[in-house]
Amino acid sequence: MKQLLLTFFFLLSCWFVEGQNLYIKTYGDKTKKALIFIHGGPSGNSTLFEGTTAEKLADNGFYVIVYDRRGEGRSVDSTANFTYDEAFQDLNEIYKKYHLKKATLIAHSFGGLVATLYTDKFPEKVNSLVLAGALISQQETYDHILKSVKKTALEKGNTTQLQKITLTENLNKNSAAYRKACFDLASENDYFKMPNSTEASKKLYSDYETGPFYKTNIRNKNAPILFYTNEKRNNINNKPVLEKIKAQRIPIYAVYGQDDGIFPSDQINWIENLVGEDHFTLIGNCSHYLFTDQQEAFLSSIQKWIK
Repeated sequence: MKQLLLTFFFLLSCWFVEGQNLYIKTYGDKTKKALIFIHGGPSGNSTLFEGTTAEKLADNGFYVIVYDRRGEGRSVDSTANFTYDEAFQDLNEIYKKYHLKKATLIAHSFGGLVATLYTDKFPEKVNSLVLAGALISQQETYDHILKSVKKTALEKGNTTQLQKITLTENLNKNSAAYRKACFDLASENDYFKMPNSTEASKKLYSDYETGPFYKTNIRNKNAPILFYTNEKRNNINNKPVLEKIKAQRIPIYAVYGQDDGIFPSDQINWIENLVGEDHFTLIGNCSHYLFTDQQEAFLSSIQKWIK
């Protein structure tokens, strides 16, 4: 019975777009300011954000829209192309469905690349851009991961890890295999894990893992391969794009975890200098999934910025 109810909930949350099922769910009052959450990936979904934070953000006076990109997560689509233009098309359909003239984009991880490029292409549709642990310059991130894990491996005399690092360094830098190997190394070195779990974060993760959203934590393992096959812009530096967006006077905000191991300190400094001190938050004891690691600080930043 429980599984039938879960399936029913999932079907109700899907929307038919261009002949495909696109998972979308809204939270809050539609007359309030619209926030669209753009998840990481490729091969990601919005289940963690939706299961822990979307409703709480809506309770702060926002109309929150979450969705899974076509072919990723709960938006199952065997014909998805996994390109930025396809992601833009689906975002535009969301604007159309909910009669949005403008919205704030909250972009996490790889979603930062999607949201930044979308804002550049459709500036008239974006009230503001919130970079939440968002990727900015992919190669800078990969270089930092490899350099830092190599330093640790040398200090520990970890020959197995050093061999893996060497193999990764010799891969094609514009390939899905290179991306995966870099992030695998980061994960093995706890780069995505907050240093000291709090009681609040433990409860959030526990409630998520025992709740309905974890059961729909669907990941398409072929998504990165298809993305790197079909998308020419597959290892990009969005710093010039962000500078262009700022010059157009579209507000950019940035919230990052101080202990998010995938970002070099000089890149974090660059982001802070770009957006300005009042538009930037660096959260202590916090890693990549900042809306769950330090939810109150994350919500406080959004509430302060998007009034």
